[in-house]
Amino acid sequence: MADRYEAASFEAKWRARWKEADLFKTREETGRPKFYGMDFFPYPSGAGLSVGHCRNYVPTDVLCRMKVMQGYNVLHPMGFDAFGLPAENEAIKRKTHPAPMIDQYSATYRRQMDLIGVSFDWSRSFKSCEPSYYKWTQWIFGLLFKRGLAYQKMASVNWDPVDKTVLADEEIVAGRAERSGALVEKKWIPQWFFRITEYAQQLIDDLDTVDWPEGIKTQQRNWIGRSEGVQFTMQVSDSSTPKSHDLEAATPVRKALAFDVFTTRIDTIYGVTFAVLAPEHQLIEEIAKFVGAEHVTAIRAYQEQAKSISEVDRTSDTREKTGVFTGAYAVNPATKNPVPIWIADYVMATYGTGAIMAVPAGDQRDLEFAIKFGIDVIPIQQPPLEFFAQFPVAAEDPQAALARYLEDPKEFPTAYISKDAPLINSGSQNGRSVPEAQESLGLWVETLGIGERKIQYRLRDWLISRQRYWGCPIPIIHTKDDELQLVPANQLPVELPEVDNYEPSGDGTSPLALIGDFVNVTDLDGRLGRRETDTMGGFACSSWYFLRFCDPDNFEAAWSKEATDYWMPVDCYVGGAEHAVMHLLYARFWMKVLFDAGLVSVREPFARLQNQGQVLGLTPYRKPAEGETLGQGEDGILITPAEAAEMPPEDVIFRWSRMSKSKGNVVTPEEAVESFGADALRLQLLFVAPFTADVQWKNDGMSAQVRFLSRVFKLVDELKAEFEPAWERILGFEELDDNARKVRRYTHQTIRKVTEDIDRFAFNTYVSSMMILVNNVNDVLKSSTQRSRALQLSLSEMVESLVLLLSPAAPHSADELWEMLGQGGFTWNAEWPRFDAALAAEDMVTIAVQVNGKLRDTLMLAVGAANEEHESAARALPKIQGYLDGMTVRKTIIVPGKLVNFVVG
Repeated sequence: MADRYEAASFEAKWRARWKEADLFKTREETGRPKFYGMDFFPYPSGAGLSVGHCRNYVPTDVLCRMKVMQGYNVLHPMGFDAFGLPAENEAIKRKTHPAPMIDQYSATYRRQMDLIGVSFDWSRSFKSCEPSYYKWTQWIFGLLFKRGLAYQKMASVNWDPVDKTVLADEEIVAGRAERSGALVEKKWIPQWFFRITEYAQQLIDDLDTVDWPEGIKTQQRNWIGRSEGVQFTMQVSDSSTPKSHDLEAATPVRKALAFDVFTTRIDTIYGVTFAVLAPEHQLIEEIAKFVGAEHVTAIRAYQEQAKSISEVDRTSDTREKTGVFTGAYAVNPATKNPVPIWIADYVMATYGTGAIMAVPAGDQRDLEFAIKFGIDVIPIQQPPLEFFAQFPVAAEDPQAALARYLEDPKEFPTAYISKDAPLINSGSQNGRSVPEAQESLGLWVETLGIGERKIQYRLRDWLISRQRYWGCPIPIIHTKDDELQLVPANQLPVELPEVDNYEPSGDGTSPLALIGDFVNVTDLDGRLGRRETDTMGGFACSSWYFLRFCDPDNFEAAWSKEATDYWMPVDCYVGGAEHAVMHLLYARFWMKVLFDAGLVSVREPFARLQNQGQVLGLTPYRKPAEGETLGQGEDGILITPAEAAEMPPEDVIFRWSRMSKSKGNVVTPEEAVESFGADALRLQLLFVAPFTADVQWKNDGMSAQVRFLSRVFKLVDELKAEFEPAWERILGFEELDDNARKVRRYTHQTIRKVTEDIDRFAFNTYVSSMMILVNNVNDVLKSSTQRSRALQLSLSEMVESLVLLLSPAAPHSADELWEMLGQGGFTWNAEWPRFDAALAAEDMVTIAVQVNGKLRDTLMLAVGAANEEHESAARALPKIQGYLDGMTVRKTIIVPGKLVNFVVG
């Protein structure tokens, strides 16, 4: 019926009409501004979409639809991130090949996205596993290789023993593989890297140029980890006794052996009492040649032990420190004193120089190590007396505690770390501030010729190679002379061979290595060579896909610069915050390389970033039986909703968890659309909570949206007979009565609010503003027994505006209502309503009336009232008169349209 929202009667009809009209095909008309809106590249899983996935697709669609109606050329594409572990593991599980499986899954995703009315331009779609796409991923690899940014080396890598592949550091959580959950092991194998560290500073600096959530920027800055300090050389001795106060003569036996350390606190060098090498440090092999057998045995055992511990665990602040003394010493260049060299797994070979100068008085980890192994601690700064309040034994007499601290700091298990306190026990630097000492000692190190001031980053080069089948082949040929030759561009793509068995070998080599027809190849000089058998991790293909969307049918190049000059950067990019230091960082790196190569005109790919909150489903867990063992942090066993229904209620725990098929808490788009309608689902996703907030999803919420849409249908049905399409040409000549003025004010206020809300991703208030408009207009209709011509025209403006404002959120309903009003075509092609600030202004405003700054009453005044009217109206209020009687008004403060404040005494 026309007076209510019945989704089944019209939504499918409009989807068919949109498809027939090819409505969402990107227009590139001259003279229009552009808008590029995009969601994160999704991997299409067999589970299909849930309403949780729709939480970012629908809001992005709302923004893009509004931009189309505002006259923009809008690029709103969708494709599929098909290479990588998720697809391969799923295919292995299903005992099928990944390619047809991906085709099936992506078709399901597309059907579901169409079902909820998302306006993707499918003519630009592609999958990253298609040779016509990954040909250009290989071409970009070649660009990186030519510029010295892609290289291969032997490396200690993170090995997932379940998925049997190498993982980047970013793919490990608490020492376990993010996907399989397996404890990560270490392997030494040849690996390919991208030299992202070359762009570390640019990656930091350019964060200031983009409109991203501050939390994401902070995560990236922390991951890159810029540190300013001094790197210097410490020489090695086999003696604990100084030979001389002259540094050059202090280590005559092992003068050729030395190692570098980096410190951000060179001012603490006088407090160095030991040095630490990572268990993998190359110098250890040289040290082992001259220390005693007992030291070598301990070193080898400790190195073996460290191999089984993840980097996350090794660097954990809460883990007890372990280590062994090497039997060798280093010379502190400031004091000329020998300090013992230890190896300890809290120092990483892959971070900095793989060695540290240890200052236990100024570093908590070093202090814990020194206390455990009985190493000296030299105070280098004097703590204030308040420092000792944290120690019960010292709190009663802080002055005595300070004296004890200066005698033996190990009595106090907390390091004193300060950038303000002057130095002590620091030779010529005594009494200097930290900045003064850092400047002085930095110059000293450089003058002595043993080091330099420099900047260091925590960021490590991007490990890209995977020993798996389902990935983009690396376009490299290994010659018989162990040279690396890049496959020429005219021979790309290097295609994945079709194979029956592609499961990982388990020995660290790719299954491609077993395919002779693929491996054996003639190199560029006509000699027998060997093709690279590692493939690229999935993040390679998703690091540039946004550029391909600009020019997807280009067979001569990855994109034309003309196309990317027009469309890039992406104006609004929407997706989950979990990709803060993986996809987003990698895509930024590739964009900067391409910019430096002159292939694109912007350094940053995504001008604006929006992260949606999660959609949570109510999930049942069974209470554990007596003595039943649970995992760490768990208090129940996951069960299905069907199992929960058969159990006594007291034995079931319900918890809100992120929607996922494995937890049985998913609501699919099909279920939601069948029960409530696509537009009701879309509205509820927008209305239920602020965009960034997590949502506890209940299907009943869609019932409220069905009621709201029905009220809109009823209102349009009531007004359609009197609807005047030409209201805009006529209304200006009519004199507005009170009701007509109210309707126009409500309309223009809503247009202003809705437009602002959509742009700032405040979708919940966007929907509520339309609800308020419907309520206000219905109140006017109830109070008007006879509609003037001005009111009829005002209502025509209102109802047309309402339908157009509704269109981005509920496009099926909007087009149905548009047709009910006798309008042709689609709301997609209609012009977005514009507000008039004068018409949106209130006739009356509420004025706060204060006495001595305290609110005592309020009053209503006409907009634009003079100051005299403000004061006289305020004085006339009975409550205010009571406060002013018998008092002298010393001053009257008036903020027009906001407040009147009487200062009395």
